[in-house]
Amino acid sequence: MSRIPPVTRQRVKPELRAVFDQVSSGPGGVGTGPMSVLKNSPEMARRAIPLFEFVRNESSVPPKLRELAMIVTARAMDCPYIWNIHAGLARQAGLSDALINALRDKRPMPSIPADEAAVLAYTTQLFQSHRVKQDTFQAVLQLVGAQGLVELNTLIGYYTMLAFNANSVELQLPQDVTETPLPV
Repeated sequence: MSRIPPVTRQRVKPELRAVFDQVSSGPGGVGTGPMSVLKNSPEMARRAIPLFEFVRNESSVPPKLRELAMIVTARAMDCPYIWNIHAGLARQAGLSDALINALRDKRPMPSIPADEAAVLAYTTQLFQSHRVKQDTFQAVLQLVGAQGLVELNTLIGYYTMLAFNANSVELQLPQDVTETPLPV
């Protein structure tokens, strides 16, 4: 059970119910995931959902690299919910079991393609030191361009925000867990 009950239309202030209805027709419906936590503030969720849709589904960053950034973020934030959802999607996007399992278990990374190595190093450095080394920055800039680099930063930040929300309320994993749980 989460630290707060799932949001419902009845729990939302009457003056925000129309906005709640609008956001609940979007990603995850009322749902139980991290986006559902945001819907406790319907107006904030209304403003956040378009950014979520863009960074998650429309970014110029290739899907495999977006999923890599999401699972590195989930691991860095020790967020079981985001990990459970995105580890499987990362596999479907083409990331290797060896890479995903090493991230989950905090083991040394296997040999991976240069594009994955660049995004892995970039995301990891941001979480470890809140900065990125020049050579790492240059590798990602060359890989995805200035637009993609800014979109990657925003994706990492967005999923960090989702992880903060999921972790703070102790969002429970769904019944149909598909991945080996994230050890936290």
